[in-house]
Amino acid sequence: MSTTQKLQDFTQQVRRDILRMVHKVNSGHPGGSLGCAEFITCLYQEVMSYSTDFNMDGNNEDLFFLSNGHISPVFYSVLAHSGFFPVEELNTFRLLDSRLQGHPTTHEGLPGVRIASGSLGQGLSVALGAAQAKKLNGDNKIVYTLHGDGELQEGQNWEAIMYASAKKVDNLIATIDLNGKQIDGSTDEVLAMGSIKAKFEAFGWDVLEVEKGNDIEAILAGLAKAKSMTGKGKPVCILLYTEMGNGVDFMMHTHAWHGKAPNDDQLENALSQNPVTLGDY
Repeated sequence: MSTTQKLQDFTQQVRRDILRMVHKVNSGHPGGSLGCAEFITCLYQEVMSYSTDFNMDGNNEDLFFLSNGHISPVFYSVLAHSGFFPVEELNTFRLLDSRLQGHPTTHEGLPGVRIASGSLGQGLSVALGAAQAKKLNGDNKIVYTLHGDGELQEGQNWEAIMYASAKKVDNLIATIDLNGKQIDGSTDEVLAMGSIKAKFEAFGWDVLEVEKGNDIEAILAGLAKAKSMTGKGKPVCILLYTEMGNGVDFMMHTHAWHGKAPNDDQLENALSQNPVTLGDY
């Protein structure tokens, strides 16, 4: 089986997990989770160097910080299938006393989670600290982050974006999930941001675009290119053009599924579009 096919199969199972998790508790954010399933799968299954013998320091490991923490279902699924904790634990999503809260937190001690990202706009700031610590420690691994495009409407992001280039934090790759949608509508309708590429470039970043943000090969090529751009005095930004709700036809091309769970019939329909590959929990 080709690497691409393996990653596609992995992604398809992740989509099933996302749908089943949010359906069970009638709560969660399937839209953005589905849109980023290919990207986070590629990171953990092909790109990043890490140990599942998890510790918070992450010395000599690539690190990932999920800033848009509401898409926790995709993060939890990928972590579980990558060996950080038992896949069966996905069955506890959003339940009382679960380690898998709606937004990732650290006090439950869930392996793979290094920051609480319930409040949007803070992930890049934390990642900068980790990236600079790696430089001080002579650690040449990369720090990766993921952010929503609507999340960039938060001001703290821009302080961090300015800091990253001013301090030449060039072991950092920040990816922006550009699906053009947020909970109240399109990002242009809620608060238009103009050219995000031009903004990052004006702030001194190197920027590359992945036009097919739900295509495995395009994502791998983009991440390889981004990694080749690190270590040259500038932080790197990937603009990842995705489709919210990708892989489920009735969830695509709308913001309606940003934070809404499918009912029984909708779940059956969605799962029929994504047959089992790795096995359900």
